Amino acid sequence: MAVAREELQKDLEEVKELLQKATRKRVRDVLVAEKHKLELEIKSQPPPKPKDVAEEEKSSLGGYTVKINSYGWDQSDKFVKIYISLNGVQKLPAENVQVNFTERSFDLLVKNLNGKNYTMTFNNLLKPISVEGSLRKIKTDTVLVMCKKKQEEKWDCLTQVEKESKEKVKSDYDMADPSEGLMNMLRKIYAEGDDETKRTINKAWVESREKQYKGDIPMDI
Repeated sequence: MAVAREELQKDLEEVKELLQKATRKRVRDVLVAEKHKLELEIKSQPPPKPKDVAEEEKSSLGGYTVKINSYGWDQSDKFVKIYISLNGVQKLPAENVQVNFTERSFDLLVKNLNGKNYTMTFNNLLKPISVEGSLRKIKTDTVLVMCKKKQEEKWDCLTQVEKESKEKVKSDYDMADPSEGLMNMLRKIYAEGDDETKRTINKAWVESREKQYKGDIPMDI
């Protein structure tokens, strides 16, 4: 965790330096958004543990540690549920699967599964959770982390960072110039689309340009 905090701090310092040098408004807007995102992540990090405790935990882990990036999630009225697939996890002693909760985060540590340790950290959860009411369950090849909602309301995503990223994308399309927003959306669809989608967009673009050159542009009557 200390390493993650240090890396985030280094990223923040570099973004600040770039922000001082940037002159273009769009570039500055992107850097300001990234700076805010990093500050939120650093703020949500748990305080560093005393060195002796951290070293003791590190020395107790055998093998090497793998960061978990793949998961699924859903929710009920009372819980947000995160599903992590780990083959054979049900065969481990219960104490080898640990989850530490705070009001806005949780850390998962799975020790010595097939000679490896697995970790997952979620910081800056979208809404506060109940530490006492949250728990983990071990199922066949799956760890289920259940975060108890403090308020029974729907979550649109898991973290505040995800929410801000979605809002940033939406704001990019919500511009004073509708044509610019439309072009940005088409570029995004083109970049992410399959071959058929790209052919369709290319064809529409060529036909549109040909009409403009010929002056054959529909007019309101």
